[in-house]
Amino acid sequence: MIQLSPSAAAEVKRLRSKRQESELRLRLGVQSSGCSGLSYAMGLDHQLQAGDRVYESDGIQIVIDDASLNYLEGLVIDYSEDLMGGGFRFHNPNAGQTCGCGNSFALRQLSV
Repeated sequence: MIQLSPSAAAEVKRLRSKRQESELRLRLGVQSSGCSGLSYAMGLDHQLQAGDRVYESDGIQIVIDDASLNYLEGLVIDYSEDLMGGGFRFHNPNAGQTCGCGNSFALRQLSV
Protein backbone atom coordinates (compact mmCIF):
# COMPACT_ATOMS: atom_id res chain seq x y z
CA MET A 1 0.00 0.00 0.00
CA ILE A 2 1.17 3.51 -0.80
CA GLN A 3 -0.06 6.47 1.26
CA LEU A 4 -0.07 10.23 0.94
CA SER A 5 -0.13 12.43 4.02
CA PRO A 6 -2.88 15.08 4.05
CA SER A 7 -0.32 17.77 3.13
CA ALA A 8 1.07 15.67 0.24
CA ALA A 9 -2.44 15.00 -1.06
CA ALA A 10 -3.26 18.72 -0.88
CA GLU A 11 -0.10 19.56 -2.85
CA VAL A 12 -0.88 16.97 -5.56
CA LYS A 13 -4.42 18.38 -5.83
CA ARG A 14 -2.98 21.90 -6.10
CA LEU A 15 -0.63 20.80 -8.89
CA ARG A 16 -3.48 19.10 -10.76
CA SER A 17 -5.71 22.16 -10.46
CA LYS A 18 -2.88 24.36 -11.72
CA ARG A 19 -2.88 22.25 -14.89
CA GLN A 20 -6.70 22.28 -14.85
CA GLU A 21 -6.77 18.48 -15.16
CA SER A 22 -8.33 16.92 -12.08
CA GLU A 23 -8.30 13.42 -13.64
CA LEU A 24 -4.50 13.18 -13.69
CA ARG A 25 -2.98 10.32 -11.70
CA LEU A 26 0.16 10.53 -9.60
CA ARG A 27 2.78 8.24 -11.16
CA LEU A 28 5.59 6.96 -8.94
CA GLY A 29 8.62 4.96 -9.91
CA VAL A 30 12.23 4.18 -9.15
CA GLN A 31 15.20 4.79 -11.40
CA SER A 32 18.92 4.05 -11.11
CA SER A 33 20.52 7.37 -10.20
CA GLY A 34 21.32 9.58 -7.27
CA CYS A 35 24.10 9.38 -4.72
CA SER A 36 22.63 6.30 -3.00
CA GLY A 37 21.96 4.32 -6.19
CA LEU A 38 18.19 4.63 -6.62
CA SER A 39 15.99 7.70 -6.83
CA TYR A 40 12.28 8.38 -6.83
CA ALA A 41 10.52 9.39 -10.04
CA MET A 42 7.26 11.28 -9.65
CA GLY A 43 4.90 13.01 -12.06
CA LEU A 44 1.31 13.45 -13.18
CA ASP A 45 0.04 11.11 -15.90
CA HIS A 46 -3.10 10.30 -17.89
CA GLN A 47 -2.05 6.89 -19.19
CA LEU A 48 -2.07 3.47 -17.62
CA GLN A 49 0.51 1.00 -18.93
CA ALA A 50 0.49 -2.79 -18.90
CA GLY A 51 1.66 -3.97 -15.47
CA ASP A 52 0.70 -0.76 -13.65
CA ARG A 53 -0.72 -1.05 -10.14
CA VAL A 54 -3.22 1.57 -9.04
CA TYR A 55 -3.65 2.62 -5.42
CA GLU A 56 -5.83 5.36 -4.00
CA SER A 57 -5.02 7.71 -1.16
CA ASP A 58 -7.11 10.71 -0.14
CA GLY A 59 -8.99 10.73 -3.46
CA ILE A 60 -5.82 10.58 -5.57
CA GLN A 61 -5.03 7.63 -7.80
CA ILE A 62 -1.39 6.56 -7.47
CA VAL A 63 0.10 4.53 -10.33
CA ILE A 64 3.24 2.41 -9.92
CA ASP A 65 4.84 0.23 -12.57
CA ASP A 66 5.33 -3.41 -11.64
CA ALA A 67 9.13 -3.16 -11.63
CA SER A 68 9.11 -0.31 -9.07
CA LEU A 69 6.54 -1.86 -6.75
CA ASN A 70 9.04 -3.98 -4.77
CA TYR A 71 11.04 -0.83 -3.97
CA LEU A 72 8.01 1.27 -2.99
CA GLU A 73 5.67 -1.07 -1.11
CA GLY A 74 4.71 0.62 2.17
CA LEU A 75 5.90 4.07 1.02
CA VAL A 76 4.44 7.12 2.75
CA ILE A 77 4.82 10.47 0.98
CA ASP A 78 4.66 13.71 2.93
CA TYR A 79 4.93 17.32 1.80
CA SER A 80 6.41 20.12 3.87
CA GLU A 81 7.70 23.62 3.43
CA ASP A 82 10.67 25.22 5.12
CA LEU A 83 12.89 28.25 4.58
CA MET A 84 14.38 26.63 1.46
CA GLY A 85 10.96 26.00 -0.12
CA GLY A 86 8.58 23.08 -0.30
CA GLY A 87 9.11 19.50 -1.26
CA PHE A 88 7.87 15.96 -1.08
CA ARG A 89 9.45 13.73 1.57
CA PHE A 90 9.61 9.96 1.13
CA HIS A 91 9.35 7.57 4.08
CA ASN A 92 10.26 4.20 2.61
CA PRO A 93 10.44 1.11 4.84
CA ASN A 94 12.52 -0.64 2.13
CA ALA A 95 15.32 1.94 2.24
CA GLY A 96 18.40 0.94 4.22
CA GLN A 97 20.05 4.31 3.70
CA THR A 98 19.09 7.61 2.14
CA CYS A 99 21.12 10.57 0.97
CA GLY A 100 20.94 13.96 2.65
CA CYS A 101 18.31 15.31 0.25
CA GLY A 102 16.03 12.30 0.86
CA ASN A 103 15.37 11.72 -2.87
CA SER A 104 17.93 8.96 -3.29
CA PHE A 105 18.09 5.65 -1.44
CA ALA A 106 19.66 2.21 -1.28
CA LEU A 107 17.74 -0.93 -0.42
CA ARG A 108 17.86 -2.39 3.05
CA GLN A 109 19.99 -5.55 3.22
CA LEU A 110 17.90 -8.58 4.09
CA SER A 111 19.42 -10.90 6.67
CA VAL A 112 19.42 -14.58 5.75
